[in-house]
Amino acid sequence: MLAAPCHGGLTMNNDHKVRPGAWMLACAVALPLSISGAHAASAQQQTDTVLHVAQADGEDISTRSPLARDIEQLKQLNQALFNQQSQLQQRITELEQQLQSNDAVAVPFQSKPIAPNALPGTRFFYSGFIKLDAIWSDYRDGEIPDWNIGRDFYLPATIPVGGAAESVDFDSHIKQSRFIFGTDTDLEGGTVSSRLEVDLYGSAMGDERATNTYGVQLRHAYVQYRSWLIGQTWSNFMDAGALPESADFIGPTEGTVFVRQPQVRYTRGNLSFSAENPETTMTPFGGGARVASDDNSIPDLTAAYTFKFGNGYLRTAALLRQLKYQTTGADAGSNSTEAFAVSLTGKFNFGPHDLRLSFTTGEGLGRYVGVNFNNDAQITADGSLDTISGWAAFAAWRQVWNPRLRSNFMVSAAEYDNDLALAGPGANKGSWSWAVNTMYSPMPKFDVGLEWRQAERELESGDSGSLRRLHAIARYSF
Repeated sequence: MLAAPCHGGLTMNNDHKVRPGAWMLACAVALPLSISGAHAASAQQQTDTVLHVAQADGEDISTRSPLARDIEQLKQLNQALFNQQSQLQQRITELEQQLQSNDAVAVPFQSKPIAPNALPGTRFFYSGFIKLDAIWSDYRDGEIPDWNIGRDFYLPATIPVGGAAESVDFDSHIKQSRFIFGTDTDLEGGTVSSRLEVDLYGSAMGDERATNTYGVQLRHAYVQYRSWLIGQTWSNFMDAGALPESADFIGPTEGTVFVRQPQVRYTRGNLSFSAENPETTMTPFGGGARVASDDNSIPDLTAAYTFKFGNGYLRTAALLRQLKYQTTGADAGSNSTEAFAVSLTGKFNFGPHDLRLSFTTGEGLGRYVGVNFNNDAQITADGSLDTISGWAAFAAWRQVWNPRLRSNFMVSAAEYDNDLALAGPGANKGSWSWAVNTMYSPMPKFDVGLEWRQAERELESGDSGSLRRLHAIARYSF
């Protein structure tokens, strides 16, 4: 069907007769202007039809060279439109393929400031994961309360001792789910970065009967510029890179340093120093509930150095602390002492597999190891402080079966030298555990896993309690 401009475009000669050749030429010229690039191929067919009609009306195209020339130009124009349509379609296909490939790549979701306070050129990003934990726990020597955090992840200090065996408990939660927000801003002297990370291990705001609601807990919040880090993150005395992959929140808990706290850190190459928030935990004279003191007058000081080589690294760290306790009342006074500890950690790669090691020893290392499995010091009869010495270690082997399947085997232990006369028979003497897991990734960023753990806790009295646990997880990272 002819386009609208052709209906009123008839041309007449001096004797008022229609000239069919000129009318067809007018329509042919108007036709490509009224069609889109998507109809260029059909326009070519219509042009051929115009030529055919002209020939059928008895016009000799060869004798009308201007008309033939116009029709040839029209055919070339239509062919050019058709070629442009093909190039456009090819470009659309390329962009669609590029968009699909970018779906799997983490890119900043905002390239310009989204708030008036953000510096020009600030890049924003977020990441994290959603994790479901399903835990079956068999306490052989008693049972811990329903609300105890030891039911959410492995804490050796919560293993019951001296009680009767109970039936297996099942717990399920999503508290380890995590959200990370960050910024990077390029300045003339370097890049300033900030990080804010939270999970859901805070206090419960609902119960398991209806809502299973949990509060948000701060993990990391710091700013980093060139060699300086200011804020809260892992202690410089801790090596987070040496921790093995585990279904549990920590894994080899009793054998590892595990502390997050406010600090100021300076890093120069492989060497780092920090001044960190102090806190002293003590066993009262004769034993009993832990006493925590925030009476320190100087921060905890750390130094660490990493030796890097072809198939891994070794990291050594030192910790110097002031332990302080201040009393009030008639016997008001202040008692303090110093403590020193060292650690050696490492990771060795064997092709796709690896071996991870950690050993920590010294005095006053209590709250830094095993989530405060033991205390830093004991309070003597005269109120002075006696440091508690001890050691902690773990080893973990990671076996990679294929790109989607891997297993981890870990052993962990810790032992402390409490003064029985000061700490009493109920003080934690030591703990050990072993665990094996298998992790499978059926698709990128999605992991499922199953872990078996066996553990034991021993008191200074010689009494002990044991735990057997099956732990299943499903985790999607973004």
